[in-house]
Amino acid sequence: MRTLLTGILLLSLALSAQAIDKPHLDMRIRLLTLKFEEMQAKPDKRIPADLLGKAQGIILLDRTKAGFIFAYQGGSGVAMVKDAKSGTWSAPSFLSANEASLGFLIGGQQTFVVVLLMNTNATYMLTQPSFDFGGEASGTAGNATGKAEGTLSSDYNPLMLVYTDTTGLYGGAAIKGGGLSPDAEADMAYYGDYLTPNEILFGKKAKPTEAATNLAQKLTQASKP
Repeated sequence: MRTLLTGILLLSLALSAQAIDKPHLDMRIRLLTLKFEEMQAKPDKRIPADLLGKAQGIILLDRTKAGFIFAYQGGSGVAMVKDAKSGTWSAPSFLSANEASLGFLIGGQQTFVVVLLMNTNATYMLTQPSFDFGGEASGTAGNATGKAEGTLSSDYNPLMLVYTDTTGLYGGAAIKGGGLSPDAEADMAYYGDYLTPNEILFGKKAKPTEAATNLAQKLTQASKP
C-alpha cells in the first residue's frame, strides 16, 4: 500500500511539473487558496491575524515527500508581497522546490507551508536566483501555530515565520528542505511575457488574475482580528 502511495505521489509530481499552461496554474493558485482557508479553520494551525497583518510578504507552498529507498521531495507555490503604502498584495510570482537524497525512506507526506516574510529585507530575497528559508525558520519560529499570539514577545522581530499543515505518513531519515527558486517558466506561461520576480512583485508589471485576486482577498480577510 505504501509503495502504491509513493508511486501515485511521484506520478502526481511528474504531471504537475508538465502542467504549466495558464489554466493549470490558475488551478494551482486556487488549490493553494483552498489549503490556506482549510489551515485557517484549524485552531491549532491557523496563522494569528496580527502576525499576518504585519507580514510584508508571503510564500504559500505545497510540498510532497515520497520515497522507497530513493527519496524525492518537491513542490510548487507562489510568493506575494504587500505594498507599503496601500497594504494591497501584489500579483503572484511562481516558485519551485525540488530536492532528492538517498536513504531508506518509506511513505508519502503532503505538507502545506506558509512562510511569512516579516520585513522588506526578507521580501527582497524573492528576487534572488535561489534562497533557503529552512535554516532561518528553524532558528526563529519553527513550526509556529495559532498559539504564537501568546508566545511571541513584543520585541521579537523575526525575519520569517513558518506555518505548516501536514497529512500522510513518512518514516526514515529526514530530507533537508527549504530551498526555493523562481519558476520562470510558470511566470512566462501565466503572464504571457517574460517578467522577472522583481517586476512581478515590486514593479507592478503583472496584472493580477481572478484567482490571484481571490487569494489576495482571503489573505486580507485573515489578517483582520
